[in-house]
Amino acid sequence: MPVYKAPVEDTLFVLNDVLGIEKFNNLPGFAEVMPDLLEAIVGEAAKISEEVFFPLNLSGDQQGCVRRDDGSVDVPNGFKQAYDQYCAGGWSGLSVPEAFGGQGLPYTLHTAVGEYMSAANMALMMYPGLTNGAIAAILVHGSEEQKQTYLPNMVSGLWSGTMNLTEPHCGTDLGMLRTRAVPQSDGSYKITGQKIFISAGEHGMTENIIHLVLARIEGAPEGTKGISLFIVPKFLLNADGTTGKRNGVTCGAIEHKMGIHGNATCVLNHDEAVGYLIGQENKGLAAMFVMMNEARLGVGLQGLAVSEAAYQNAANYARERIQGRSLTGPKQPDKPADPIIVHADVRRTLMQIRSINEAGRAFMLYTALQSDIAHRSPDASERQKAEDILSIMTPILKGVMTDRGFENAVQAQQMFGGHGYIEENGMSQYVRDARIAMLYEGANGVQAMDLVGRKLAANGGRAAMAVFKEIGDFCEENRNNERLAPFTKAIKKGLNDLQAATMWFMSNAMAKPDNAGAGATDYMHLFGLVILGFMWGKTAKAALEKQDAGDARTEFLVNKLLTARFYMERMMPETAFRKARIEAGADSVMALAADAF
Repeated sequence: MPVYKAPVEDTLFVLNDVLGIEKFNNLPGFAEVMPDLLEAIVGEAAKISEEVFFPLNLSGDQQGCVRRDDGSVDVPNGFKQAYDQYCAGGWSGLSVPEAFGGQGLPYTLHTAVGEYMSAANMALMMYPGLTNGAIAAILVHGSEEQKQTYLPNMVSGLWSGTMNLTEPHCGTDLGMLRTRAVPQSDGSYKITGQKIFISAGEHGMTENIIHLVLARIEGAPEGTKGISLFIVPKFLLNADGTTGKRNGVTCGAIEHKMGIHGNATCVLNHDEAVGYLIGQENKGLAAMFVMMNEARLGVGLQGLAVSEAAYQNAANYARERIQGRSLTGPKQPDKPADPIIVHADVRRTLMQIRSINEAGRAFMLYTALQSDIAHRSPDASERQKAEDILSIMTPILKGVMTDRGFENAVQAQQMFGGHGYIEENGMSQYVRDARIAMLYEGANGVQAMDLVGRKLAANGGRAAMAVFKEIGDFCEENRNNERLAPFTKAIKKGLNDLQAATMWFMSNAMAKPDNAGAGATDYMHLFGLVILGFMWGKTAKAALEKQDAGDARTEFLVNKLLTARFYMERMMPETAFRKARIEAGADSVMALAADAF
């Protein structure tokens, strides 16, 4: 049977020692996060993840969701009780402003505990996860009345939320959407159209579901310039704010999916459903992007979370499974074979996954911290810098961590041999669940093109230059530290490859845009390799400083440095071949005629 233990010690090390969270006590919500409170919150998150969410993961996958004839949906057994415990613990409003019933704590903390819950049960965590994105959109673009009407109950978890974008004929190209909105005399709209792939679109776990729906108002311009965003509640509200009659939005079907079976992914039919405009007419895409960017970070977190859960099971199995003998002689001569952990290729596989996970955790929390600075800092220049970094990191984090998350889940499954293909061992579920993260909230090829086509050149390349400078300054500041040299030299070489690839795009993509398209995915992963390497550099420095200070976590710190060394020796060299593929251009990619494929 699968196992899972939340990596509490590692999370606290990243927050306290690598990122130095106490340095941000000037930001609203951070002063309250003293070390003892931080440890308590993270510990409680680990407890609910391990004891409440995780035991339902395998059974939820096996049972799945069921649509009834009346359009209602049954979720797996135990999901509602687990969700109620989640809400009772205040987890749903951890980083939401106190004015709407939240706790106002850092988004960074919300991210840290969110990893555990997604690792323990990705499908279950998606129900409140989508609500968080809807809350973010209403906070930024909703009217004061809309905020007061919807947010308190969404923050408490009494109501949940969704995002309704995709239609059968349009996903990435939302300019083609056909869902229409007809203005009514009372200021509301009648929404008609079909949306597909709606995560948590219908269920009975909450009293109401607040759908955020993209639609085109009659007479609006074609394309993305004519899209508006609407609040469409499952149940309309009475004058006193309580739920009233059923709105015209129903579940037509549950999608039959490869994974995340415990989440109700629905086809939603809007039949003159009552909707309320959020933000301005024809400005819906900008409003929805608030939700999508939040969701993209959450999906990147899912990639990390599933990778961590899969790794723990693979490492556990490798220590127990006996098969063959070590190449250097028997390690357990009293047994018929050695555990497979003695084999170098098994260790290579596990170290590769581990090195991505631990650096990925730092990358995730570093990015979440940029979000907190961007939204909470009183310093305008600090807000701008953090917003720039957050903007360019979002597609990298989403694309790289979900690509690597799926790859790592497959490699973890490989450790089990044929037993990994058997459902009761749980590895198949991790592979199947991880696969969706590469697809939704913008497929990873789209993330790569967003990075190269939009984020890289935005504001004269200001965001990329800020990241390059931060990494370069780290290497320069530590150039005389001999113990850090193996790390800083490898990071610097990777940064040189990244900067050279960036300059190649500048010189070759304007005249021939296909060069950008052909190299975009390699560039995203090249950037990701360097960022993860940078995280390892910061981690190694923190570990060495703690060793010098006589920190009692002797084994933990030694293991950090060994894993960092593995990453620099075995993973960072990948930047060279990514750069070479980028500089090969698009000629061979585009040469074959379409009908020859």
